[in-house]
Amino acid sequence: MDVFGGLLGGFSVALTPINLLFGFLGAVIGTVIGILPGLGPLGTMALLLSLTYGFDPTAGMILFAGIYFGAMYGGSTTSILLNIPGEAASVVTVMEGYQMARRGRAGAALAVAAIGSFVAGTISLVGLSFLAPTLARAALKFGPAEYFTVAFVGLLIMTRLTGGRLTRSLMLIALGLALGTVGMETVAGYMRYTFGQPLLAQGIDFLPVAMGLFGISEVLITAEEQHQSVQMQKVGFRELWPTFEEWKRSMWPMIRGSFIGFFVGLVPGPSPVISTMVSYGVEKKLDKHGEFGKGAIEGVAGPEAANNASVGAAYVPLMALGIPFTPAMAVVMAVLLIHGINPGPLLMSQRPDLFWGVIASMYIGNFMLLVFNLPLVGVFASIIRTPLFVLMPTVMLLCLVGVYSVNNSMLDIWLMIGFGLLGYFLRRLRYDLAPLILAMVLGPMMERSFREAMMISRGDLMVFLTRPISATILAVGVLAMLGPFLFDRVGRAFARKP
Repeated sequence: MDVFGGLLGGFSVALTPINLLFGFLGAVIGTVIGILPGLGPLGTMALLLSLTYGFDPTAGMILFAGIYFGAMYGGSTTSILLNIPGEAASVVTVMEGYQMARRGRAGAALAVAAIGSFVAGTISLVGLSFLAPTLARAALKFGPAEYFTVAFVGLLIMTRLTGGRLTRSLMLIALGLALGTVGMETVAGYMRYTFGQPLLAQGIDFLPVAMGLFGISEVLITAEEQHQSVQMQKVGFRELWPTFEEWKRSMWPMIRGSFIGFFVGLVPGPSPVISTMVSYGVEKKLDKHGEFGKGAIEGVAGPEAANNASVGAAYVPLMALGIPFTPAMAVVMAVLLIHGINPGPLLMSQRPDLFWGVIASMYIGNFMLLVFNLPLVGVFASIIRTPLFVLMPTVMLLCLVGVYSVNNSMLDIWLMIGFGLLGYFLRRLRYDLAPLILAMVLGPMMERSFREAMMISRGDLMVFLTRPISATILAVGVLAMLGPFLFDRVGRAFARKP
């Protein structure tokens, strides 16, 4: 099936009433979550993961795609109007967007952010439509050695991109891999780290870990922070149209940000955040008007385009290889796994309705977000005034009910509470939790692939170097780890020369 034929079939799936409803709900929920500081798309998807057990997997995937894209849209609203980034990827937007609002150009900033997000989302979806099937066909040549090296190198690269110390990232990866070994060993059948608990024989479920780390910990952190009243910049619907000069200055930053976001999104790590920083840095270097720091519209258009483009790109390795490169994609992968569907190169041939239906729904959801985000900007911005004593207990209740409803197990509740406390202390110590959750998801697959590679090669570790694809992936990983160090040494050497 070619791309255009696949998309036509996908639209027939995405345009069914139930899938349109889930796409709309995802877009609305995502926008609201993007506006509310703290929880973010990852925590929201973790909270709603238990609900998808009763959904069709296509509907669940469409819901989560809408949440992810919607959060990127919504985060810009409070960044511009309130000087509060609703989502981590909107932190950069605060720098120029709020300054534009103070100069009376809040409407122009909101319009450029929304249209830039739409343009970038469309470009990234075109890339996803063409790149994912191509990569999936290439992935059919992958063996156990290649899958192990992709996951292994992905985790290594992420340690350099999360922004924290290397030792902290490696420690959390080790903890995540250890959690992935709990339960029955797949070959010999003996129990590992179950501590006499029969319920742990199946391993530690992803759901209580994710809900604890990102849901419970957020409630605890928010509870001890002082809630401050906010002052919102007023903007009318008629003020949402930028001037010709603002359109002219925004066009190329949108396009540059779209491509920056897409290619950064293909790299393991917090791609929406990294892509916005890269885009902002590029636009600042190309600035010809001297307005950066005072409300440069390029500093809104580029980063907002970049964070949306990175979302579409993040689906490429998940759909094509079955390997999540971001924590949010790990949650999306869980939607498929709980329905017995394995993402990867065979997904397109075995479940073309799901593969193309989800991609088609992203086109529709991207248009939905543009249509109702601008007219309702004032309504969405007022959501931030929701009292925390209402919001946080609701989140806690959703966590408790959601995690118990899956297996009817008190052990899952205790695990969620335990990981919630762990997540709270780690976040207070400024640890990034992404390496832990990704290592936990990838750990069982890495162990299985390593065992199979060793069986095929009869215990010869050189199999990872003698197979061309595996050796190339390892070389990329070595360059990514040593590159910054080598560039730093070379730079210092040149600096010492008279």
